[in-house]
Amino acid sequence: MALLRGVWGVLNALGKSGADLCAGCGSRLRSPFSFAYVPKWFSSSLSGYPKKPMTSYVRFSKEQLPIFKAQNPDAKNSELIKKIAKLWRELPDSEKKIYEDAYRADWQVYKEEINRIQEQLTPSQMVSLEKEIMQKRLKKKALIKKRELTMLGKPKRPRSAYNIFIAERFQEARDGTSQVKLKAINENWKNLSNSQKQVQLLVPRNKADLVRLRGISPGKWLIRVETSHQDHRTHEEQG
Repeated sequence: MALLRGVWGVLNALGKSGADLCAGCGSRLRSPFSFAYVPKWFSSSLSGYPKKPMTSYVRFSKEQLPIFKAQNPDAKNSELIKKIAKLWRELPDSEKKIYEDAYRADWQVYKEEINRIQEQLTPSQMVSLEKEIMQKRLKKKALIKKRELTMLGKPKRPRSAYNIFIAERFQEARDGTSQVKLKAINENWKNLSNSQKQVQLLVPRNKADLVRLRGISPGKWLIRVETSHQDHRTHEEQG
C-alpha cells in the first residue's frame, strides 16, 4: 500500500500542473508520467533492501545521456556529461521542480519501505544487513573510482618482470597446449638466477619512466583528475 500511495502521489503531483510546466520543454524532457517510480531491489542476499532513489540531477542526466549520445555518436561520455551538466544549470526552476518533486516522492516511498523492513528484522539481522550494505557500497565506490580513472586516461601500471617474461616466451613457444606452454615457461622462470631476473626488472622500470610516451605526463594527468573531482562536487551540489 505504501508503494501504491507513493506512485499515486507522483502521478497526482505531475498531472495537469506537471504537463503545464513541461510545455515548451521540447526534446529535453520526457512526458511527466515517465517519472512514476517503482523501486528496484538489490540482490536476494540483501533480503529485498530497496535502492536509494536517484537525485533530481542524476535522474535528469540519466535521461539525457542517450539523447546526447544519439546526437553526438563520436563524443566521449565525459564530454557529454559536461554538456548535460551545463544544460541542467540553465534549466528553468519550473522544469527542475518536476525532477525535484519526483525525487521527494521517491524518497518518501524509500523511507516507508526501509521502515517496514527494519521493523521485521531482529537486532542480529540488522547488524548483518548493515555489513552487507556497507560491503556493497564500498565495492560500488571502488568500481566507480576505477571507471573514473580509466576515463581520465590514468597511465597504466607497468607489467612485472615475471609477466613480461611469460608473455615473451609464450609467443615464442610452438609445441603443446597453452597449459603445457605456461607450465614450461614458469619452470624456466624459476630456474633463472637472480641476476637474470634483475635484467627482466629493468624493462618495467624503463616503461614507467617513459610514461609520457602514452600521450600524457603524470603531472598533466593529476591536474585532469583534480579538475574532474571539482566538477563532480559541483554536480553533487546541484543534484
